[in-house]
Amino acid sequence: MEYLILIYADENNRPPPSEEGLQRWFSYTDQLKEAGVFVAGEPLMPVATAQSFRRREGSMLSTDGPFAETKEQLGGFYMIRCETEEQARHWAAECPVTEWGTAELRPILKFD
Repeated sequence: MEYLILIYADENNRPPPSEEGLQRWFSYTDQLKEAGVFVAGEPLMPVATAQSFRRREGSMLSTDGPFAETKEQLGGFYMIRCETEEQARHWAAECPVTEWGTAELRPILKFD
């Protein structure tokens, strides 16, 4: 089954960028690849670059920024393929963001 590990953190309250911090992310990605569960993964640009779109009563509304105000913003994702939910839970728990933010694990719904 495929899962997304959604990476949430407060953009204004996270550790400053450092070589050590980047290496933790690179190491985590390498571990996912070595375990054979990595499908895809990318960081996202800051939330200030987001645009939201919704159609209401026949009119398209677009706004700058995310749809909802939250304490943590979506900062990136990993798509993984695991044989068990337990395995997927393990990888979500190992995500570096868990030190200061949240890793949300979501199964991907597949249509036949």
